Amino acid sequence: MITKSAMITIAGRPNVGKSTLINRLVGEKVAIVSNKPQTTRNRICGVLTRDNTQIVFMDTPGFHKPRTRLGDYMVDVVRESVSDVDVVLLLVEPIANIGPQEQALLDQMRGGAPVVLVINKIDTVEKDELLSVIAVYSAAFDFAAVVPISAKTGDGVEELIAETMGYAQDGPQLFPDGMVTDQPERQIIAEIIREKLLWCLDKEIPHGTAVEITKFSERDNGIIDVDATIYCEKASHKGIIIGKQGSMLKKISTMAREDCERFMGTKVYLETWVKVKENWRDSARLIQNFGFECDN
Repeated sequence: MITKSAMITIAGRPNVGKSTLINRLVGEKVAIVSNKPQTTRNRICGVLTRDNTQIVFMDTPGFHKPRTRLGDYMVDVVRESVSDVDVVLLLVEPIANIGPQEQALLDQMRGGAPVVLVINKIDTVEKDELLSVIAVYSAAFDFAAVVPISAKTGDGVEELIAETMGYAQDGPQLFPDGMVTDQPERQIIAEIIREKLLWCLDKEIPHGTAVEITKFSERDNGIIDVDATIYCEKASHKGIIIGKQGSMLKKISTMAREDCERFMGTKVYLETWVKVKENWRDSARLIQNFGFECDN
């Protein structure tokens, strides 16, 4: 019986490790990960249930200066996600300097929910280097706590979970037992495919892509059939995504299918197509079609 719960936002600049952290916290892959900034576009909920407590972590897009309507939407998601929650986790790298994006987030958080400073990637620095990082941030903001972690290795994550449990309040269960994310299965599959685009393609091409699941059905024997359309902004990008004799698209599809099968726990038949939609990132209608709640 769940008797306590908390809503917690994970915020930070692009590529600081928010998606890696939320996957580590809930113990399953619910957010896609890549080494490219602005990987996450939507707010993603990860659910951790332990004993009588349920913690809902919200992974947000990296806070950045938007250049498209999609970018505006992503920044709005961050702004909305740091309000009306029980606590905010500000994820930063172990650098003894507050960058403009971190400063903008700190300014936005003043007077709101308690903020826990989470210093990620501690596996990349010596322990004594963290003292100067803590000193710089503590002088700029009154944090409720400071927790150094490595989302990659898991170091310090249990301590962070224990810290978040302290913010749980008496209340109803927010999600059913066994549920680890609020995302529909077809949305997760679309995101897995987009993750493979990010991993396999260079430079700006993957940021101009979106994935739409046009078919998602389950056979009597449990096998799942998925049809997916990959949209890009230029005809030249379409050729790169498909590759010579379809080699790149085959590679992307194979990697995505393997991840989908791990997530779904069954065999998945995945078929993919590539289409061109010029300037879709500046079209409110197309952004909505791809699952983002964008104002016209």
